[in-house]
Amino acid sequence: MDSKTLALKLAELALTKKADDIKILDLRKITTIADFFVICTAHSEPQVKAVADAILEGAKKDGETVWHKEGTNMKSWVLLDFIDVVVHVFLKDTRSFYSLEKLWGDAEITEVTDEAPQGKLMAKTAKPKAVKKPAVKKSAVKKGASAKKSAAKKPAAKRKTAVKRK
Repeated sequence: MDSKTLALKLAELALTKKADDIKILDLRKITTIADFFVICTAHSEPQVKAVADAILEGAKKDGETVWHKEGTNMKSWVLLDFIDVVVHVFLKDTRSFYSLEKLWGDAEITEVTDEAPQGKLMAKTAKPKAVKKPAVKKSAVKKGASAKKSAAKKPAAKRKTAVKRK
């Protein structure tokens, strides 16, 4: 099975246990770590375990074996590494904290839902969003003694502080 088909299959298996916000990140043009990340959210520790178990069992039935797994004891983030596809099953707060979609923001992202007619798997692909970096002003970049001199010439900023007196 090719990596794209495997990623879709693993996402579909996550849906069987009501995982939410399932996204497939296409990393093929960005890194050699993996071809795809499948990221999903569960709403409780038992659900994290159920989603991970469903993925493992379904993959095994299709002849796919997990190479490495982590977090099965913690149950706030379970990682299942199928070499070309890495699955991340998160609790909502943990997913928000690590924010893998932002970290891999250059990836093409496919959202996977089960809201298609007649119960078919539905995938919606989004192009990567460009991230603008703030421009650095040349006047703000000074080196050596000239930076010290200019800093010494500027008056210190006054702060307004409120003091409560009895």
